[in-house]
Amino acid sequence: MADELTVEQVADAMYNMIKSAMGEKKLKPMDLQKAMIEHFGADRCDKKLCKEAIKSLIDSSRCVYTYFGGSFIEIPHEEGAAKG
Repeated sequence: MADELTVEQVADAMYNMIKSAMGEKKLKPMDLQKAMIEHFGADRCDKKLCKEAIKSLIDSSRCVYTYFGGSFIEIPHEEGAAKG
């Protein structure tokens, strides 16, 4: 791959995409993967790197998996008591 990307760079780009789509559209892992490969180019970003970036987002609790007729990746919702 030319000019290798790090997992953190892809994870940050995914997080920004999820954040900008929040409230308008729920994104599936495959949506993120396709968008990142299109954004960075197939020579710099592949499926394996995208999967590692998604795992990083989930493991760090920046995002969570949700299920509503399909699996989606979202930013965790803030509970009413936590807003306090």
